[in-house]
Order: sequence, then structure tokens, then C-alpha cells
Amino acid sequence: MLLAILGSPTSWYVNELRRVAQDRHDVVCFTFSELGSAVSSSEFRVTADGARLEEIDCLHVRTMSAASLEQVIFRMDLLWQLEARGVRVVNPPGAVEAAVDKYLATARLQAAELPVPPTVVCQNVDHAMAAFAELGQDVVVKPLFGAEGRGMSRITDEDIAWRTFKTLAELRSVLYLQQFIPHDGFDTRVLVIGDKQYAMRRENSGNWRTNAARGADCKPCELTPDIADLAQRAAAAVGASLAGVDILEDSAGKRYVLEVNAVPGWQALARTLDVDISAEVLDHLLRQPTDREMSARSK
Repeated sequence: MLLAILGSPTSWYVNELRRVAQDRHDVVCFTFSELGSAVSSSEFRVTADGARLEEIDCLHVRTMSAASLEQVIFRMDLLWQLEARGVRVVNPPGAVEAAVDKYLATARLQAAELPVPPTVVCQNVDHAMAAFAELGQDVVVKPLFGAEGRGMSRITDEDIAWRTFKTLAELRSVLYLQQFIPHDGFDTRVLVIGDKQYAMRRENSGNWRTNAARGADCKPCELTPDIADLAQRAAAAVGASLAGVDILEDSAGKRYVLEVNAVPGWQALARTLDVDISAEVLDHLLRQPTDREMSARSK
């Protein structure tokens, strides 16, 4: 089978998928900037470095690189078109769009009746200051698009809140405020791979952020049925079959779904659990198509 990966050719993840594929499957890698399309009355094709992507078995979205609005829209258009023409896209474009947008992901999680921290999203300073008070004057301000804890700030001071919100508003940023959830310095990262789940506990005694990229210590932990179910439902809420789900337990024991990542990493998880996660991911990417996917290919 032929797997195409949208990502960096030097990425650890690309090299890992090539390793586990060995000589059983062909793996090629392209960057988003290499994508193009040609459309005429008699032909449609999506290409990358001369390869026709509508002829591959699976396209794995491994990264979402920074780009202009036009480029992002065009790239997502191509993913939608490939999926419509029967290519198995993992994760599908709808899941990527939902998960990369923190507001949309939070709304999807709430609609699925999953526990999320109280959140206010707005576009002006007055609204943000009112939300700051409403949320107990202890909030985490997050960029609407971002991962690994980058760009996040915890704010507890009213003057700092005003200056932060004013700066963001002048930059025409959306103001995303989430109530800080007091916790005991750890969260659970669950990697959902189809109907399987793998989990680790992330602890960071020196920082309220528990991301591995922020220096958290990663440890094996028990994956209880309720946590596994919460993670599976969260992934389904955004339409992702391969997802990293962050679950935080507050000091009173209540669990919250903080985030769903549709382009999840698993390097720290594989090292922590001593499990060949890459092999599990590859098997999921190249599994037999569903009936719906088979029907799409025949059209």
C-alpha cells in the first residue's frame, strides 16, 4: 500500500513510519507547499512533487505549518477534495479544522456533553475584562490556534489582564479565556488510535503547564475505563480517529477535557510506555477502508 505523509521529510514521525513500514508498504513525504491542483472539464488531479495524490491509499496529515489565510484555505480545500474522491485522509479535514481551532473544538466537546472548563471567547477588551471577573480573576489566555502550551499565559492580576487583552485586541487576535482549574500538578495524555488508547501521566512541579514540550515528567499510568471512554468520546466529538486528548483532574477529583489534538505526537508516549506506538499508528493508517470509503472510491 502507498502512504503519503504531509509533514517534514526530516521529522522523527516520518522516519518512524518509514521504519515500521519497512518493505511492506511504500511511504512518501511531501510538504504542504508542494501541493497543487489541476482542474479541467475532463480531469481533476492533486499533485505533490509530480505525484498524483488521488491515486494513493492513505494521506496522513502530520503537521499544520504556518501559512497565510489563502494558503490555509487552499490546503484544506485540497484535503476535502481528496477525501471526496475516495482517498483515506487521516485525520479527515473536518477533524483537523475542528481540533486546530480551540473555540470550535471546545464547542464540539460541550455539544457532546463532555466536561470542559468554563470558557469565554470574545473580540474586545471590555468583554474580556467582564469575562475575567466572571471566571474568578484566574484565567488561562490561549491563542486560538496553537499547541504544546505555546503562547499560553495564566493571568490573575486585573491590570495585567487589561494590558494583555488590549495588546491582543490591537493585534486583531481573538481573546480566548479559560478558567484556571486548580489541580495537583499533573494531567493525563491519552492517545486514541482507532478503538485503542494509550495513556501517560504528565507531571510538572515547576510549571502549571503539564505539556511534555514544557518540561513535564512523563510516567506510565493506569488507563481506567472511564478515562478511556472520555478520551474516545472527545476524539469522536471532533471527528478524529487518531487524536491526543488532554484530561485534567481538579483538586476535588472532577475531570475535564482540556484539548483534542488531531495532529498528535507520540514520541514521549512511546518512550514512556516502551511500546512501538508507530507500528500501531501505521496499522491504523493503512487499515482496510470502511464500506463508506469503499463506496466513495467507486463513484
